[in-house]
Amino acid sequence: MSIEKEQSPPADRGQAVGLIIFVLGLGTLLPWNFFMTASQYFNERLTTLPSNSSNVTATETKDYNYDTTETKDYNYDSWMALLSQMPLLLFTLLNSFLHQWVRERVRVSFSLVAIFILFSVTAAMVQVAMQPHTFFSLTMATIWFINMFSAVLQCSLFGMVGLFPLRYSTLFMSGQGLAGIFAALAMLFSILSNADKSSAALGYFITPCVATLGTLMCYLLLPHLEFARFYLNQSQTSETQQELITSTDQKALEASGDVVMKPEESQERSSVLNVFKKIWLMALCVTCVFAVTLSVFPVITVRVQTVYQDNSDWKKVFTCVCCFIVFNAFDLIGRSAPSLVQWPRKESALFPAAVFSRLLFIPLLMTCNVPNSKLTVLFTHDLAFVTIVALFAFTNGYLASLCMAYAPKLVRCKDCETAGSLMTFFLVLGLAVGASFSFLLGKLV
Repeated sequence: MSIEKEQSPPADRGQAVGLIIFVLGLGTLLPWNFFMTASQYFNERLTTLPSNSSNVTATETKDYNYDTTETKDYNYDSWMALLSQMPLLLFTLLNSFLHQWVRERVRVSFSLVAIFILFSVTAAMVQVAMQPHTFFSLTMATIWFINMFSAVLQCSLFGMVGLFPLRYSTLFMSGQGLAGIFAALAMLFSILSNADKSSAALGYFITPCVATLGTLMCYLLLPHLEFARFYLNQSQTSETQQELITSTDQKALEASGDVVMKPEESQERSSVLNVFKKIWLMALCVTCVFAVTLSVFPVITVRVQTVYQDNSDWKKVFTCVCCFIVFNAFDLIGRSAPSLVQWPRKESALFPAAVFSRLLFIPLLMTCNVPNSKLTVLFTHDLAFVTIVALFAFTNGYLASLCMAYAPKLVRCKDCETAGSLMTFFLVLGLAVGASFSFLLGKLV
């Protein structure tokens, strides 16, 4: 039996497919990053003014439609993190069943349209006067649903991008890494604008609306490009072609030297439990990495203030620059570093030791310059905070990327997809654990 040689793929003209996949990666993490980076806006909007305040002008009250009632701490950062990760965890699991019943094109398109509508609602709420508790409830509901659709979107696009060569998966991950910087820069520009707070916030939330529409247009354009069609169509016929190769054909091919299939690759896929037994250490490590990160970022880091309180311009942009831009920039560098060096090795005991050593960042960040902190402030200078955040972010990106890269290498080729799904689940589990733990740490500071 003769087997036709694989058709060579067409060229990716102008790197159009690479650019589209990069934009798709950017679009998947925009919801989380825009709500996280807008921490200052939401906290100010939820901070009500005392009824006996005599220093509040009508203009200041109008900025965020404050009501002169009792002050209440809504703990926005912790609730935002928790209500972002819980639907992400739940729908990451449900998507493994959903993909069998609903086509990928429908899942992705519907999710992007829903995210666009929810971002539009968030932008509209900037101009609507409402009580803080009503605003808080609507915001939390929006965060829940927007991350629900984001989970379906992310899982669906991960599966699609996996059909392309490895370089395109890297581009997708790079796009995700830049989502945080994109949101932080959007916030920085809105802060530096001469508009009032309400108009600046409106412009900020209109930005992801436009970006989400751009992501949808890119996704709909992708199947019309010849290079993308080659890989997307190839995946639809691969299973059928593999079934045509019988065991007799395989022996003939082995004798002729055309195809050599390892005995272990001809076996069925291992059970989820058996795959987990091989990657449990990497799963534990990736859970720990993100649990540590979400336990203090952003709930603790956004509370740190500059030591230069007299410099009003620097004070205004300090959190945006030193917390969000620095974190996202060094996280992106950390994610990219494993392409140059991979240390410690996956077999080394130093690897889990390096992962668990990140627990030290929790007390380090909690003892930075947080006003009225219950703890002793050890690091007052801005440079100390920036250095800690930079190391914190770099180790987050670097160790998480190593975990995700090492896990598939511990199993057979046929079990790589199962290993990847398990690692994604434990990654999101780590985010949820960290978000839950942030409530306790927030009370301690």
